[in-house]
Amino acid sequence: MERFGPFRVVRPDAEAIWDPVLPEKEWKDIHARFVPSPEENGGHWEKIRLIPERWYIQYKNLKFWLQMGGSKHLGVFPEQSVQWEWIQDQITTFSHPVRVLNLFGYTGLSTLAAAESGASVTHVDASRKAISWARENQILSGLDHKPVRWLVDDALKFVQREARRGMTYEGIILDPPKFGRGPKGEVWEFYKLLPELLQACKTILSPKPCFIVLTAYAVKASAATMYYALEDIVKGKGGHLEAGEIALRENNKRARLLATALFARWTYQRGVEGL
Repeated sequence: MERFGPFRVVRPDAEAIWDPVLPEKEWKDIHARFVPSPEENGGHWEKIRLIPERWYIQYKNLKFWLQMGGSKHLGVFPEQSVQWEWIQDQITTFSHPVRVLNLFGYTGLSTLAAAESGASVTHVDASRKAISWARENQILSGLDHKPVRWLVDDALKFVQREARRGMTYEGIILDPPKFGRGPKGEVWEFYKLLPELLQACKTILSPKPCFIVLTAYAVKASAATMYYALEDIVKGKGGHLEAGEIALRENNKRARLLATALFARWTYQRGVEGL
């Protein structure tokens, strides 16, 4: 059970195998629940109480729209807030202007966090709907004057074209799905194509790089896998490389952690490790 602004929703998660802290009556006092289907990532929302189709919430200076659709995701991954702040720390303490490439950028919260901190950002996603949503978040956050390029494209093809054009970026954000399709039907498979994408990213990394962050959801991997995947890109560049899990913390006396994703991240600045 989670609260997004004034609304409480229930979203099932296979990792939540322990007993709930709150009594059953609290679990019934909700606005909506997601009912999964037998197919992977399938299901529908069941409304229990009055809840709008769309509403917005705020995290620090960022505002963003939420809505219920065909998946259990509402348009934001709250656990990624630690990465937004880490990205901002890297940008604000870097000694040069930072150009950031955000691949699989979804609704743009990492993009807006980077832009707010002074970076110019290129945001790439295969979904036109996600790009439109992200642009609306930019306007809602009052950041429409910031330099952001919104591109509907296949991540791997885009990076390969940028390499041929001689473009480089000081910061790279990657949040690839387990499986997906590009705007022209290109098939993305995490284990098959991630190594190729990472090698392509290596060719567009600036000679004076600032950071790289890689996250992964719903894959059979480990933090060690993510660590060594990034190590090949930043070998010989010094700095600080770390890996681990991203989690949501229960808002009660138990304060247990619900692991949701894996991450690896590198910064050239040894003393700036963020959260």
